[in-house]
Amino acid sequence: MDNAFITGKLKTRFTDGIISTDETSDMLTVVVSKEVIHDVIFFLKENQSLGFTFLTTLCGIHYPEQKLPLGVVYHLHRFEGNEKIRIKTFLPLKNPVIPTVTDLFSAADWMERETYDFYGIIFEGHPNLKRILNVEYMDYFPMRKEYPLEDQTRHDKDDRFFGR
Repeated sequence: MDNAFITGKLKTRFTDGIISTDETSDMLTVVVSKEVIHDVIFFLKENQSLGFTFLTTLCGIHYPEQKLPLGVVYHLHRFEGNEKIRIKTFLPLKNPVIPTVTDLFSAADWMERETYDFYGIIFEGHPNLKRILNVEYMDYFPMRKEYPLEDQTRHDKDDRFFGR
């Protein structure tokens, strides 16, 4: 099965939901709207000609310069043929809600909890969405790029030595 076959199937079934496709990296990457993400993953898993039956990775990303800065990345694997696909969807910072895929893959349970814990992305319908690694009273999400990387009050360093 080649990337054109997979892309064709997805574009035929989800004409408006497919935002972009990219074949330049190590695996086929498909960006979809958040409204169809659950349906796309269900289709990739249950369609007999596709059969991506294993969820390898589910994680969050934050690109603060984009219009929709938060995202979720899914890596699916098809054992027959050893094929992989990357599905991405992006969300607004104000209301980062996306449907859970725990009903499709039980392995998504802890991965969605970790993504919530570090990025604040809410997985609607998740059976137990709560912090998994950070303390419950933490009022921010540490993997978001919302803070400067260096202490802005330091005066003891010279930026010329750091290539700035």
